[in-house]
Amino acid sequence: MARLITGLDAARVRENAERIRSEIGDAELLAAVKYVPLEELEVLAEAGVTLLGENRAQDLAAKAEAYPGVFRWHFIGQLQSRKVKDVLPHVELIHSLASDSALRRLGQHGTPETEVLVEVDVAGEEDKAGIAPAELGAFIERCPVKVVGLMTMPPYTEHPEVSRPHFAALRELAREHGLRHLSMGTSQDYRVAAEEGATIIRVGSILYA
Repeated sequence: MARLITGLDAARVRENAERIRSEIGDAELLAAVKYVPLEELEVLAEAGVTLLGENRAQDLAAKAEAYPGVFRWHFIGQLQSRKVKDVLPHVELIHSLASDSALRRLGQHGTPETEVLVEVDVAGEEDKAGIAPAELGAFIERCPVKVVGLMTMPPYTEHPEVSRPHFAALRELAREHGLRHLSMGTSQDYRVAAEEGATIIRVGSILYA
């Protein structure tokens, strides 16, 4: 189990955030807070980091309710259909729509203004969530809410350039389908993601170091 991130320093987080923002241009910096305890979130607010992404529905609710009006929230974890109704009240954007069962729940609990990103498995990994590129158009047509972009998680690599073709492929898919948002890039490859057109960069460890 991963260790929780504690003892955050606002000045250090601010310095890291400013450096990352200078490197990613117009893309938004999203802080992944899966391993950041609720009581540490006030440090992020002090550091001027207010767009947060949570992976777990229960933690999302607890954190959002503890800091009403302080942060903007995105859901970045695997979207289980049974958790859709718990996630929706707290977020402005879901990054990880990737199943027909979640589509059905969005139809029940969402509104025409609910915004989502479709997760795409651009690398064709059998054990990873995501819609196959060839099936994306039909999936978007079935979606009862507003699809505004795409998200991908390429295979883990210690060499950021290995991720570039996957990010480029996602950019082309978004262009083909007229979608404006690209959620791609994490702590190890965010610079490459920004160069390939990311509009939202999801970072964790590099922001808190």
